[in-house]
Order: sequence, then C-alpha cells, then structure tokens
Amino acid sequence: MTFQQISQRGKEYLRTAETLLRAAQTMTDLAIARQLKALADEYERRAEKASHVDAAKAFARCAANAEGEYQIEPERVEGLRHARQ
Repeated sequence: MTFQQISQRGKEYLRTAETLLRAAQTMTDLAIARQLKALADEYERRAEKASHVDAAKAFARCAANAEGEYQIEPERVEGLRHARQ
C-alpha cells in the first residue's frame, strides 16, 4: 500500500489477506493456491479502498464540525443584513 495511514477496517482486510496468503503457500494444489492468492489480492485492494473511504469520511466529519463552530447565529445574520442597508 502506498499511503501511511491504514484505517482499522483496512487493517482487518490486510489481516485476512495475510491469512489467505499463508494458506496459499501451504497448498499443494496449485489451482486452489492461485485462487487463494487472487482472493488475497482482492482483500489488499479492499484494504486500500476502505482506508481511502474512511479517511474521506473522517475529513468530511472534521470539516462539518469546523463549519458548525464558525456558523453565525441567525439573529446576528439579520443584524448584519440591516447594517448593510
């Protein structure tokens, strides 16, 4: 993975991928080993995607919280409108 922060959900996907890879390495049936490797690769992609999605959600929550802190009360907005006129 190319980024530094991995979400908890991403870590769970990576643990599953590692388990699948270990199982693939012990398989004597190459067809099953390849399928397990393909599944492990899919879980690695899911880990990356989950971490990106989780980071975006965290950023959106942070932005929403920051926006809420800087909102002007409706009464003040009306006062500002009257002051401009």
